[in-house]
Amino acid sequence: MAQDQTTDTAGAGGAGLTGLARFGRAFRHPAYRYFFAGQLVSLTGTWVQTVAQSWLVYRLTGSPLMLGTVVFVNQLPMLVLAPLSGALADRLPKRRLIVATQAMQMMLAAGLAGLTLGGAVSVPLVLAVAGLSGLVQALDVPARQAFVVEMVGKDDLPNAIALNSSLFNGARLIGPSVGGLLVAAVGEGWCFALNAGSFAAVILSLALMPLPARPPVARQARGLAAIREGFAYAWGERRVRRLLALVGWTSLLGMPYTTLLPVYAGLKHGGGPATLGTLMAAAGAGAFAAALVLAGLARAPRFRTVGLAATGFGAALALFAVTDVYPLALAALALAGFSMMVEVGSANIILQSLVPDALRGRVMALYAMMFLGMAPFGGLLVGFAAERFGIVAATVGGGLLCVCAGVIVLTGGRRRGVL
Repeated sequence: MAQDQTTDTAGAGGAGLTGLARFGRAFRHPAYRYFFAGQLVSLTGTWVQTVAQSWLVYRLTGSPLMLGTVVFVNQLPMLVLAPLSGALADRLPKRRLIVATQAMQMMLAAGLAGLTLGGAVSVPLVLAVAGLSGLVQALDVPARQAFVVEMVGKDDLPNAIALNSSLFNGARLIGPSVGGLLVAAVGEGWCFALNAGSFAAVILSLALMPLPARPPVARQARGLAAIREGFAYAWGERRVRRLLALVGWTSLLGMPYTTLLPVYAGLKHGGGPATLGTLMAAAGAGAFAAALVLAGLARAPRFRTVGLAATGFGAALALFAVTDVYPLALAALALAGFSMMVEVGSANIILQSLVPDALRGRVMALYAMMFLGMAPFGGLLVGFAAERFGIVAATVGGGLLCVCAGVIVLTGGRRRGVL
């Protein structure tokens, strides 16, 4: 298939390397080493806050729908603002833009910590902070995605993307466990304070990193013309369009399972914050393993890998929902995390191998819209379905619909133009 041939040749810079040299070839670039170290600290803090915020909202309300509402408020800006922020990422210096967004996230985390430790926190205030954080994230993600190629170049880009995924999910593995323990020991406020301090690491790493010289950027369209140009490219390039559609579908119907994890921890498995942290860490462990597999590949993944992964993700999600056996639930979450990471990581690598540099920020903004921007509606949908039909039915339904999308890809949907 044409799409498979294209991605086979992309990212072949590591084809002649073996072992650890192939796995970590992006670390040959000093700028990426700085970036990786700063992100490791910051992302761990972010996951600590994620657990603490979920538990705070559930403790205050006991409502799955309110958990979904927080996700909606936090991630809706990505859907609305990503096209604009992608155009900005293609025009502005990306490092400066990322430093600014990280500083703003630090202030928001510090504000939430102060409110919580001072006893003034409420659900409306949590929603307000979540919404502001979502606005900043909508500016940050496209710039961060498009910045990777400036640190490592195109030959090592697939490896750097996979290492970024391993970094994110390594933090996801550590952060929820630490967050669950900290919530139980000292409360949510100190978790928010820890996250605020963690942003200093990434800001410092961005300020100190040496960047290789880049060729001057050609003049580009502005405003709505730039946004239209990005949409036109993504719609006109069939492989890009299909990858974005599949990622958006699974993000809408499958990924919101994380919204219900506090309910599973408290009601189905009879635990508290530590149980929630363990459930999240299980999914993170699977995703971390998948990212390591992707980082060790000599060549970029194939298109059909994304379909297989979507199918496995949906099946694992359904298994997690129906089992009452805690160890089996952890194993199912690990498989779900592995499959989802293979899907979105492979899609990211293939997209960045296809897209021209001049459009990279805008296309990655569309990827962020599909991966993160669909989650607000998914969070509300799963919260409503959970209150109406129960958490098991809501989760199983989403998982089976993800299986359907993966099967469409694997059984000829590509030839018929469905995906």
